[in-house]
Amino acid sequence: MTEPVQRDLKAGVPTGDLIDGAMISGQVDGEAALLLRQGGRLYAVGALCTHYHALLADGLLSGTSLRCPMHHARFDITTGEATCAPALDALPCWRVEQVGGQAFVRERIVASPAPRRAAAGLRDIVIVGGGAAGIAAAEMLRRQGYDGTLTMLSADADAPVDRPNLSKDFLAGNAPDDWMPLRPAEWYAERRIDLRLKTRVTTIDVAQRRLQLDGGTTLPYGALLLATGADAVQLAVPGAAPGQVLSLRSFDDSRAIVGRLAAAKSALVIGASFIGLEVAASLRARGIAVHVVAPDAVPMQRVLGPELGRFVQALHASHGVVFHLGTTVQRLDGPRVTLADGTAFDADVVVAGVGVRPSLALAEQAGLAVDRGVLVDETLQTSVPGIYAAGDIARWPDPHTGQAIRVEHWVVAQRQGQVAALNMLGQRQRFDDVPFFWSQHYDVAIQYTGHAERWDTVQIDGSLDERDCALRYMADGRVLALVTIGRDVENLCGELALEQSAAGRDDIEQELDDALAMTFPASDPLAVDPPRRR
Repeated sequence: MTEPVQRDLKAGVPTGDLIDGAMISGQVDGEAALLLRQGGRLYAVGALCTHYHALLADGLLSGTSLRCPMHHARFDITTGEATCAPALDALPCWRVEQVGGQAFVRERIVASPAPRRAAAGLRDIVIVGGGAAGIAAAEMLRRQGYDGTLTMLSADADAPVDRPNLSKDFLAGNAPDDWMPLRPAEWYAERRIDLRLKTRVTTIDVAQRRLQLDGGTTLPYGALLLATGADAVQLAVPGAAPGQVLSLRSFDDSRAIVGRLAAAKSALVIGASFIGLEVAASLRARGIAVHVVAPDAVPMQRVLGPELGRFVQALHASHGVVFHLGTTVQRLDGPRVTLADGTAFDADVVVAGVGVRPSLALAEQAGLAVDRGVLVDETLQTSVPGIYAAGDIARWPDPHTGQAIRVEHWVVAQRQGQVAALNMLGQRQRFDDVPFFWSQHYDVAIQYTGHAERWDTVQIDGSLDERDCALRYMADGRVLALVTIGRDVENLCGELALEQSAAGRDDIEQELDDALAMTFPASDPLAVDPPRRR
């Protein structure tokens, strides 16, 4: 991404040059800002996404919604509000004044969304889970003005952390411990969020609306959100010593792996999944020799298809990762690894990335409808009124595929937590977001929008080798998902096209092309940092 142009927006911009959709990069009192025109009105907002500080001028402006090119957060340019995760914090806003044919950015303003009324009589909300869905729900409840009792019960030892980074920057040694918490301890105290760590719920008394905790105490609830997430599959390997095979799900897990690396020279990663290969990349960044063992013929072929799977394999191989595909680990004898095909080598550290299972025991105990996940309606309410589910455990009716799906993505979990929070407050919002996730492998970011469990065609535009491409996963001529490398805005346009399709507009292929063409009109002389196909 390009650096923002440091144009002083307080000095004025000719209004005659500002056309609808224009995003002018600059600064206001030394702070990066954007001057935007949309619908004939002018707005000034912060130029950096409040999630990972990506340049929003490289994103997509659709109506009054500004979409981040990196992880698809959305902001309302009229208020600065972060309307869609993963960003939770609002953008700064400034007043814009038109004088003598010039637009001047003036003083900073505090613009907040119109207050909404919570459900009458709702006083006690409990969130079970301390992950992405849980913290996003808690934040949204307080943002919306809910002032009743709010309790978060987490089985983890740590407050909610930036889980995607556990296999990326933190494991690679690029992020210190204090970067990982999503919010500091005082944030919970200031918002009167009673966060209880190392706390497990053993049973739900649906009739009495009461939880039984593992310490023997009980806790009433008026509304309940189940966001228990998923547990890493624990792999039993013959000959392995207790604790030798590590998994990666929690902050404790990632710290445990790091603790083994100080004296390590080699590592075995079991499983060529996203998490497994992100671990491999992070260990290579530390100079550790890495062997990846998986039964698949091509890494991630089931999710990405053979072409992109082979590209990812070649990328890792170019960084020194040794693949053993089409086989499994037969036995561990201390550091000695023996594979089913007879290959043997030494590994000082062993990490298994072979998938997760949704944590359904509590929902099953409570008698909630369960089918490969907790079944919810379009508002994320379970089969029991007043109990909602979000994140890895939720199976919801997806309007884009016409099926009930369950998705294990960080951004999906956050957005479901937000929608569940709104609905606990009586707002009856439908969860219809297009699923999105990203995966980082060395200097290559893979962005995936949509959901395709099966497809009959993969259309590839551009070049995988040049890391400039878009892949469309299609079934019966219909685009189900879009994966891009080096084309952030095209991915945003694909997201927008899928949203429009779910709203009744069927030609996604044309919608995507139209949205991309509208992003940067050729006649626009002022889009200093234009969105582009990259």
